[in-house]
Amino acid sequence: MTTRQAVIVDAVRTPIGKRDGSLRHIHPVDLSAVVLRALVERNGVEPEWIEDVMWGCVTQLGDQSSNIARFAALAAGWPEAVPGVTVNRACGSSQQAIESAVHAVTAGAYDWVVAGGVESMSRVPLGAARQSGFAYGATVLERFGVDGLDQGTGAEMIADRWGLSRADLDAYASRSHALAAEAIDAGWFDEQTVLVPDAPELRHDEGLRRGTRPQTLARLKPSFREDGVVHAGNASQISDGAAALLITTEERARAHGLRPLARVRAGAVVGDDPVTMLTAPIPATRKVLDRAGLTVADIGAFEVNEAFAPVPLAWQAELKADMDRVNPLGGAIAVGHPLGASGAVLATRLLHHMRRNDIALGLQTMCEGGGTANATVFELLS
Repeated sequence: MTTRQAVIVDAVRTPIGKRDGSLRHIHPVDLSAVVLRALVERNGVEPEWIEDVMWGCVTQLGDQSSNIARFAALAAGWPEAVPGVTVNRACGSSQQAIESAVHAVTAGAYDWVVAGGVESMSRVPLGAARQSGFAYGATVLERFGVDGLDQGTGAEMIADRWGLSRADLDAYASRSHALAAEAIDAGWFDEQTVLVPDAPELRHDEGLRRGTRPQTLARLKPSFREDGVVHAGNASQISDGAAALLITTEERARAHGLRPLARVRAGAVVGDDPVTMLTAPIPATRKVLDRAGLTVADIGAFEVNEAFAPVPLAWQAELKADMDRVNPLGGAIAVGHPLGASGAVLATRLLHHMRRNDIALGLQTMCEGGGTANATVFELLS
């Protein structure tokens, strides 16, 4: 029996809007529809071919409740026969949606899938889903001997464990802004970015703060601990955005004159300490490299989500990756982290970077609430 080969044909995203910025007035269903429409239109794909929309979204409340994937497809004007499923693996939701879509196509369950995600953190605030309940339960807290589980506290614990100073984190944050500014000015995001008709003024990622320097960041107060090193300037920005990838078989892509962009070489998801919470990208990376039969040196570009500056710095300290290959376009510290969309945003940035620079292999990994992480290795096909 011949194994089916799932391929990624294209990947698109909106510009990332800052909280209460240019995308604040756009419903996340409609924001999702922008990238769905663009994806099929620019590839000449008929919407009725799409057999499922697998859509990441973290805070499934209010405007993002009731299976937003289904309504995104309807808002895009797609046939009523196109279904949708909404995925929540915390910040890794849309990365998981991509992997699940690849699994489904490879297994023969579907021939055409769109995977991606959305988050409007302006309209559905971070933490809103926890306001009416006790998310973790007493048993979990008793098991780990803590009063609560908090990502910011985890970021401080990572900085302590790996000996990362405030100066280290602020230098890294400044690097993120500088690299993102370089990418925007060079037009490297233009091909992947779909403008939002109801926000025509937003042409580039809105959170970028040009000229950010460590000296500027040094004036900010710590956010999570009085003597801490993590603050708003070296953490990811609260944002709005959406991204989508078109996934099919290699045979169908070529039959319709589509040039496959990449395939998933391997994927992995792991759990790690839920108290430090943000360290799982380290074992996830090791697992996916082992599964793919690769080493760190084989990978030409990495996207390690910048939830907080200690995350990629601790990851690099353990994996010893060439820092020039890590987040070469900046990251969430500079341009934002729209939770449910971020996995697909990272994939979109990485895949276009790989094609532009003829990079054969790329890896992305995402820390996730609760102490899990996804890691995915992409292989360039064109």
